[in-house]
Amino acid sequence: MSNPCGCDPVEAYCVKCKAKKNMSNAEKVTMKNGRSAMKGKCPDCGTGMYKIVGKG
Repeated sequence: MSNPCGCDPVEAYCVKCKAKKNMSNAEKVTMKNGRSAMKGKCPDCGTGMYKIVGKG
């Protein structure tokens, strides 16, 4: 399963399923402090997932 940006799938932890899964509908966002993150949904339960990816 790939992301709309065409990049590799992003793996993040789903707190509801208690497992690491590949995000669906992942998109890159910038937090208030300027750090980059990926935001998406769990493919199984639909819970929001979030992964901080870097400082820039």
